[in-house]
Amino acid sequence: MKLVTWNIQWGRGADGRVDLDRIVAHARRVADFDVLCLQEVSAGYPELPGCDGRDQFQYLADRLPGYTAIAGVATDTPHPTGGRRTFGNMIFSRFPVQQVFRHLLPWPADPGVPSMQRIALEATLDTPLGLVRVTTTHLEFYSSRQRASQIERLRQLHQEATAQACSVRPGQASEGPFFFVPRAAASILTGDFNCLPESAEKARLLAAMDNATRPYRDAWEITHGSEPHAPTVGIYDKSQWPDPPFTFDFILVSEDLAPRVKEMRVDAMSDASDHQPVLLVLGQEGNKSDSTSDLR
Repeated sequence: MKLVTWNIQWGRGADGRVDLDRIVAHARRVADFDVLCLQEVSAGYPELPGCDGRDQFQYLADRLPGYTAIAGVATDTPHPTGGRRTFGNMIFSRFPVQQVFRHLLPWPADPGVPSMQRIALEATLDTPLGLVRVTTTHLEFYSSRQRASQIERLRQLHQEATAQACSVRPGQASEGPFFFVPRAAASILTGDFNCLPESAEKARLLAAMDNATRPYRDAWEITHGSEPHAPTVGIYDKSQWPDPPFTFDFILVSEDLAPRVKEMRVDAMSDASDHQPVLLVLGQEGNKSDSTSDLR
């Protein structure tokens, strides 16, 4: 299973040009991905630098045939000149998609600080490794108070999903929305967290939970040990990020997936966004016959 995550900044590269075809091409160069998680996808925002206001959710879906396209809209507002504008995340999956959740994250008032509504887009995928829950998010940049609340909600969602995965509820096809659809305990949480690797916020994401919930681990630390995380922001776009490059983008995996992490790397070649694409590769652990039951 190959997963790429990327904050695409609505397709705006270091050259100031918005090019979604370039985004798709660069993502494909990183890997023949099975799952693609994108942040900062827009529709109806011609005022964004370089943007023509097109529906990027649909445009990207049209250019990735063979994948199920899942849109997660965080911001949905009227445009001053008419119509609506939306902004959020996407997941593309080659694997069958089970249940999808669009969790609007907490947005506590923080007067005087610019901010926007944020979302965690979650999909349980039926992969060769078993059911895996993939969540992609983009946490608040300006408000540490809001970011802390959002991190707590992500932890709660992981606990909730784990409990549901371990507790089968009754449901039949004839019961409509009560029909039982599985939600995986094994989890990948990824995106732009707007916090540094050494921050207390990042540590909180990895902190222990209740006894029934396997905590998250950083895939970089699994594969690279104590080596500093490769930078994911500001390598090429020096107009926005004049200081040395740094890391805001992570891939976290639940502890039960940790033995299956084979590779995690940051692609340092792409200049198609102000962030870099990040790749995770999961593989089998031990005998194939033992590899699926514990993930379901």
